[in-house]
Amino acid sequence: MARRTRAEMEETRAALLATAHAVFTAHGYADASMDDLTAQAGLTRGALYHHFGDKKGLLQAVVAQLDTAMDVRLQAISATAADPWDGFRSRCHAYLQMALEPDIQRIVLRDARAVLGGASPEAQRHCVASMQALLENLMRLGVVANASPQALASLIYGSLAEAAFWIAEGPGASERLTHAQAALDLLLRGLLASR
Repeated sequence: MARRTRAEMEETRAALLATAHAVFTAHGYADASMDDLTAQAGLTRGALYHHFGDKKGLLQAVVAQLDTAMDVRLQAISATAADPWDGFRSRCHAYLQMALEPDIQRIVLRDARAVLGGASPEAQRHCVASMQALLENLMRLGVVANASPQALASLIYGSLAEAAFWIAEGPGASERLTHAQAALDLLLRGLLASR
């Protein structure tokens, strides 16, 4: 049997991830059978086991891929904003809006929480560190009142994450988003330095 090239291995991994992303979005993790998943990808269970260990490992990889894509989108929002405060505020709102996207809602906010217990500690640390850097800059500019940037970042990240879970948890997600965004604006106004 011929040894597979690195490119073939990466192609197999990418096919499994893309198929799992689609299947988990459409049917949810619990209702996605490994046989259907591998058949749709045109691969064997052995390929899934080799690359991800098991179905749970595949879910972890899909969540990591979605987390990375979300992070890229959020960074683009803050990086392209004309005003740092508006970029920060828009980034927070965009995170909540993502809770309405079917793949994020199903995979990241429902299945990952139920199966994996939520975001990985590494992903959480990355989100807090990213937010902390933005807050440090806003404090340097005198836009946000001086406080511990790490404490503020942890509080805001936790609030956003819980609000996103709340938005995604059942019917009425659009209405929940509206309420969450209004509450977010109230919370964020409290960060502003008095002028």
